[in-house]
Amino acid sequence: MKSIIKTGAVLASILLSASHSYSQSNDNHSITTKQVMNTNQERTSNKDVIRNLYENILNERKFQLIDDLFSPDYKTNIAGGGIAAFKEQVSAIVKAIPDAHWEVLELIAEGNKVIVKQELHGTQTEQFRTFPPSGKKVANVGFGVYEFANGKIIESQVTTDRLGFLQEIGALPIDLSTLSQMSQDAVGPSLIDKFFVPKNSIAEFKKQLHINKSFIEALPGLIRMDEFEQLDSDGNLNFVTVARWKDQTSIDNAKAAVQAEFKRIGFNGTEFYQRLNIKLERGIYTKVN
Repeated sequence: MKSIIKTGAVLASILLSASHSYSQSNDNHSITTKQVMNTNQERTSNKDVIRNLYENILNERKFQLIDDLFSPDYKTNIAGGGIAAFKEQVSAIVKAIPDAHWEVLELIAEGNKVIVKQELHGTQTEQFRTFPPSGKKVANVGFGVYEFANGKIIESQVTTDRLGFLQEIGALPIDLSTLSQMSQDAVGPSLIDKFFVPKNSIAEFKKQLHINKSFIEALPGLIRMDEFEQLDSDGNLNFVTVARWKDQTSIDNAKAAVQAEFKRIGFNGTEFYQRLNIKLERGIYTKVN
């Protein structure tokens, strides 16, 4: 009799233990499922924000709603950075291409990031930066990576086909091989800048140099730009840029355009060089035949 009672107790203990394990397993499974569901919902929500940005705010010109989507600490790879730079870039495009329309070709969410493949359609009927109205249609493809936190966009990196855009509006020839002949035939002046950069200032100098170069390379009249660098024994940088231009008028126009761009993004070159102890020598040289 005692054996039967003991056996029953053991079986009850095993059943209770199994029941507890099953319940705990179900709880863990429930938690995991909730986490997956929350993650999927967040990704869907982030995708909806980006789709709203393109299809509603940009295409319908509801620019006053941009602030609702972006974090106050938002960062971007556009010169100047921040929400103001994003708005200015969009404004410049719409001003030059009044019928600008962004088409979302593909939208992918991964973690806290959304990747979008976009295509800009329209006709350039007004001046864009330094480029006069062309009356030509553009169909420019680009990619954007948007990072989110707490439902807001905190950072974006947008890359477009800048070369294709310049070709579409006629600023550059479709056949780029013709530029080689233009370069050989041209005997215009060269603007040469010589920089001495202390080693502790090199990283910030090169970051700003990249921004400046991207803008200058798109200016009309520039034939080519070459860069040379040398580190001295103390790790300081000697850096030289040689920008070859079509003529003196192209240089004068480029200077005016650069000054206007610096004013737009709030960059003061003199203060920048003084703060980083960078020394600059600049001169215009003519090729000796």
